[in-house]
Amino acid sequence: MEAISLTPSISADSVDIILDSFNSKVKNVIDDIAPIIVSKKTNRQKSVWRRSTAVQTMKRQCRKAERMWRKTKLEIHYSIYKDSLHAFNVKLATARQNFFSNLINSNLNNTRTLFATVERLTNPPSQIPSEMLSVTKCNEFASFFSEKIINIRKAISTSSSNAEVRQIWTQYQKDTMSIFEAIDSKILEEIVQHLKSSTCDLDTLPTSFFKSVLNCLEADLLEVVNASLLSGTFPNSLKTAVVKPLLKKSNLDNTILSNYRPISNLPFIGKIIEKVVFNQLNKYLNSNGYLDNFQSGFRLHHSTETALIKIINDIRLNSDSGKISVLVLLDLSAAFDTVDHNILLERLENWVGLSGMVLKWFRSYLEGRGYYVSLGEHKSKWTSMTCGVPQGSILAPLLFSLYMLPLSQIMRKNQIAYHSYADDTQIYLALSPNDYSPIDSLCQCIDEINSWMCQNFLQLNKEKTEVIAFGNKDEVFKVNAYLDSRGQTTKNQVRNLGVILETDLSFSSHVKAVTKSAYYHLKNIARIRCFVSSQDLEKLVHV
Repeated sequence: MEAISLTPSISADSVDIILDSFNSKVKNVIDDIAPIIVSKKTNRQKSVWRRSTAVQTMKRQCRKAERMWRKTKLEIHYSIYKDSLHAFNVKLATARQNFFSNLINSNLNNTRTLFATVERLTNPPSQIPSEMLSVTKCNEFASFFSEKIINIRKAISTSSSNAEVRQIWTQYQKDTMSIFEAIDSKILEEIVQHLKSSTCDLDTLPTSFFKSVLNCLEADLLEVVNASLLSGTFPNSLKTAVVKPLLKKSNLDNTILSNYRPISNLPFIGKIIEKVVFNQLNKYLNSNGYLDNFQSGFRLHHSTETALIKIINDIRLNSDSGKISVLVLLDLSAAFDTVDHNILLERLENWVGLSGMVLKWFRSYLEGRGYYVSLGEHKSKWTSMTCGVPQGSILAPLLFSLYMLPLSQIMRKNQIAYHSYADDTQIYLALSPNDYSPIDSLCQCIDEINSWMCQNFLQLNKEKTEVIAFGNKDEVFKVNAYLDSRGQTTKNQVRNLGVILETDLSFSSHVKAVTKSAYYHLKNIARIRCFVSSQDLEKLVHV
């Protein structure tokens, strides 16, 4: 099928029909080739390396030899059984070693995935108690997660001031974006193969298998994607998320709902469409300079490192000039989940110039969303999502960054430096010795930020917002006293984007934390050293 045959006249209903037809075709083929067989799932699962055909074959041979020996009690059959058992153990050890070797070599450039996998193998994650595996508990979790956001928005509405923070327009629209471009099979294949192979319960096919048979699905999938882009409609069946509760820390009480965080899984086809939209929107935003220069979250060539280097470099330059730096780390409560859809659409239209079919697509993307909680084989009722950017989606971080665009003007108006990473916003300023008047501007800036956030349904968590001063010890003491008098409680050390900062920027506490973490990972590696070859163990230690 050629993408050029599609036209913007495709209706919203047609997009859902095309997707339903695609899923039906796939399901019918799968049912013919590999029909579903219901079997009882045992609690104990075989290790990955035990599942290979070679290991299973050798295990059967070993069992056969054992049965023969037990039947005849002959020495020759006992000898055959011992040889079979030895060969099986050698084969199993080799398969286990190969598994870890492949794991290490395939993730040498991805330390996060590598150590997370080692952690999972050596310290299995906490399981949800069997008594919580029920439809009732699923509904309780769904209500808890939903009410949490409702209560935050109520608290925001209650504390919101009547006085508005006027948005000062400092940008001009250099261009507008009103249509998406249809993609071809080459772009589709590249996008699919580069997406993570995570599978949602709502997917018709496991993602890894989906990728392997993409050439058979390509024409129909291309029709689904282009129909969505050119009609300005996101398919309704892709708007439902499967939420699985995850215990925040292993030492927490696993029977208390508040100790869990919701992990959202979305259908893979929806992520494909999102990635296409993300690429085209991101290209438009970058070419027109609409993104905030001091927002490092989820942007190419930006990271927590770029944010930290910029801030720490500025603080060190201030210290070299004999000045004191004051850094405020703003903390938001469930920021992604409280985003107001109407305000977000207004940002997309008036701040970055989206219109026509593009704006229609984003309206369709945000509306009618919902989720259900899944625990084992049990599911909750479907729960509507009337606010927030979808958790686990590809577009959510970018949409949140666009939602926050006006915030930068408050800092600029008050002449306060800032830098953000997603919802972590840091504001800071320099003080000359014995001149603390800029702190008044800082306090005013924080008050204006709080008011702006209330009007935009974001909650500034004052209890977790941290303030720290850097520089000469005696001057820092005076600045801290002045800040305390203005209602800003200061700290001697804070954690900023995973790095512990102290007033003297010695990083001694951070070095201790990193050393402690390194010893922990070395201990975990030691627990699997008998399964790993010396060469792979050396790679793992030096990653």
